[in-house]
Amino acid sequence: MPNDAFSITPTIPTAFGAGYLQSVMNWQMAVGKSMLLAQREQWEMLAARQRSMGAVQRELMDQWICRFGGGVPLDG
Repeated sequence: MPNDAFSITPTIPTAFGAGYLQSVMNWQMAVGKSMLLAQREQWEMLAARQRSMGAVQRELMDQWICRFGGGVPLDG
């Protein structure tokens, strides 16, 4: 009767079954989705900052035109 300690038949760990691969894929999808959402928030913050800086620049330019340009800005 052969001893199991000296058996040469390969054994596949149960961790590498279909359930394991599915859980790894679910984890990767969750991490990827959270990273994309975080990047989206950063882009939205950058766009809001750019809009506010554009408004400040327009206001400063209008003040400069009124002071040194000799009149009221024509863009409204």
